Formats: sequence, structure tokens, C-alpha cells
Amino acid sequence: MQYFPLFVDTHNLKVLLVGAGDVAARKLALLSRTFAQITVIAPDVCDEVHALAASGHVQLLQRPISEADISDWDLLYLATADNELNRHYANLARQKGIWVNVVDSPAECRFITPSIVDRGRLVVAISTAGAAPVFARDIRARLETWLPSSLAPLFDFIADKRPQVQQRLASVPQRRRFWERFFALNGDRFDDSTLDHFEQAFDCENWGGEGRDGELWLIDDATRADLLPIAALAPLQRIDCICSDISLPLELSELLRRDADRKVLPASSELSHALEAGQRLLVYGSADDIDRLKAQFPMARHLRPGAL
Repeated sequence: MQYFPLFVDTHNLKVLLVGAGDVAARKLALLSRTFAQITVIAPDVCDEVHALAASGHVQLLQRPISEADISDWDLLYLATADNELNRHYANLARQKGIWVNVVDSPAECRFITPSIVDRGRLVVAISTAGAAPVFARDIRARLETWLPSSLAPLFDFIADKRPQVQQRLASVPQRRRFWERFFALNGDRFDDSTLDHFEQAFDCENWGGEGRDGELWLIDDATRADLLPIAALAPLQRIDCICSDISLPLELSELLRRDADRKVLPASSELSHALEAGQRLLVYGSADDIDRLKAQFPMARHLRPGAL
């Protein structure tokens, strides 16, 4: 992974954009939707940048850049048509520990700006590490059609209700099950029924005990992760604890919750207690271990290529 994705809090973030042509205007249109403190320096300024400056979203300094300007910035975007100027100021910024992005020149970048799908609190970022921005654009177009605009007010509602959930449900697993029930009831809608779904999600009795009974999923070490059925992805993301005496292959680890607990394979009695407590467990082991557990726990689900 050449580029590690990060989401940065833009409050009080100081950003300098050098250049104010059409390319810079496209970057600025995105940056101006954040809480960052943005300054633009350029001798020639297009109408779009003038409009953003007039609206108060950015500070505009209509003059050439100088070396004295390269200081005390968190991020620097260089978007001029002068490659030598871009390269010079990128080198200067790196020497001063400033993260720099040279538009359309990945080799000069300390960071890159991904293609973004914005649904308020829900933000999806797509990157091909600068190799295929056209493909990233196509992926974004698909996600734009898949993620409805109702997600923005829905996640504002959820953010407002989180303190109430924390007060009413004591443990993290309980809260996780609550939100799973809420989304199962409500989906991605935000309408007059959303508040009712929120209250219904507290009532486990409406679920016939679901959310309290544990689950046991089994995978043997001869099963390749890329051959697992697509339907297995959802239950794997719900796993609370991964039990194994051997290392999981990276391909399988990528399908699991990164914050799931990891432990060595416990005794059968411990597995029983965990299931009675409502935990959702995955055991990854040899074919012999999996066969033994299938006999001891008939309700266990054995994940195999093409089958749940």
C-alpha cells in the first residue's frame, strides 16, 4: 500500500493553494467545503476563484509566489502551469516539513487527493495511487448512484442519538447489536419512520432473541478466502472474536473486522460459554479441528467455497 488513507480534521487546518486557473479552481471547489483556513496565491485568477474569494471562503493574494510564503502551512497545493516552479516549491516545502501536493504530478506529491463521494458525515474516498484517475472517476460515479442523498440527514440523526444509546446500553457489543438492528429496520432511508425504527431497535424481543444468541463460523486452512461466497462477507464483518492456533492469511484477515478480538483456539467449554453470552465467533483451523468442532457444535456454520 503506497498511500495510506487518512481522514484529517480540517478545523484550524492551514492550507495554501498556489495557482488560480481552472485546475486550481476544481481543487478549491472541494477544499472550500471543509473547515480549513485556505489561502490562494496567484498573479492571474479565474472567475471561479474570484467568486470563492468574494464569498469569504478563501483568502486571495493576487501576486506571484515567493519563497517567504512557504512557511507555517499544514498542506500545500501547487497547481500552476509552470512545472519548474512547482518542482522548486515542492522541494522547499518538503525541506520545511510541509505536506505538498503537485497537481497531476504524483511523483512530486507527499499526499494525493482521492476521488470523493460526499454524503455529509459519510465520506467515501477512492484512489488508484495516481495510476488510473479515470477508473477512480468511474467507481465514484457508480457509488454516487448507489449511495442515496438521504444518508446525509440519516447520519446527522445517528450522531445526535449516539449519546442516548450509550446511556441506555452499557456495553460496546450491545451497542453494536443495537445499530445492526436499527439499520436492518431502517435501511438507508431518513423519513418519518426513522425515529420509530430507532426506538424499536432497543426492543430485542421483537427479534425473537436475535442479537442475544451467539454464532459460530468455521473455516479450515485449506479454504481460500477468494473462493468464499459473496454472502459470507456480511457475517464475517460481524465477527466479535477470531480464534485460531495458526496465522490467518492476509486475504482472509482483510474480510474481517479489524477491531475483532484475536485469541488462540479455546477449549470447547469456553466456546460454549462465549456463545451463551451472545458472542459471534470465527474459528480458523486445520481440517481436523474444524471437523471436531462441527461434531461438537451442530449449529456451527462451515464456510466453504460456494457455500454458507
